[in-house]
Amino acid sequence: MKTFSDLERAKLQDAVATAEKRTRAKFALVVVPLSDRYAAFAPMWAAALAFAALGALALFDPLVSLRLAFLITAAVFGALAMLFEWLPIRLMLVPRHVKHAHAQSLAAREFAAHILSHREPGALFFVSLGESYAEILADRDIHARVGEAAWAAIVAGFVAQAKEGAIVDGLVTATQKISALLEQHHPVEG
Repeated sequence: MKTFSDLERAKLQDAVATAEKRTRAKFALVVVPLSDRYAAFAPMWAAALAFAALGALALFDPLVSLRLAFLITAAVFGALAMLFEWLPIRLMLVPRHVKHAHAQSLAAREFAAHILSHREPGALFFVSLGESYAEILADRDIHARVGEAAWAAIVAGFVAQAKEGAIVDGLVTATQKISALLEQHHPVEG
């Protein structure tokens, strides 16, 4: 999981501060390492595979004792549950649509906390690194003025830079593009 250095954090804070000076609209950048821990997926998959192992054992060796079958099932479950607790593997077990739904839900909560609570027009750029998810949320007025295509282009540009390993540069570029759109519709004077 990517963590930002002090220099990278300073670069991001500078980009956000510059964006906030360019417009009277509220702007927020939220980058989270993960939108959820997905704790249920490790034991769920471990149990499913342990029962599959039990079924295979019953099919291929029907004379195995109940005690041995239980021990093998418990050992498979325990080993897999521990293995699946490792976050990179656990994230592979979670379906993409579930990860995106959790990230989208967190993005909506962050939008409410950072933008809607201020009762000003505004936009939020939300990125969840663990789910490889990025979204721009804007209030109704700004969204109507800017349009979905502009937001999608900014997100696509960020995703392209992130895939090349330039996450911080992508965040800075996206922040600059979002602030330019906000400035266009909500300039500091006006």
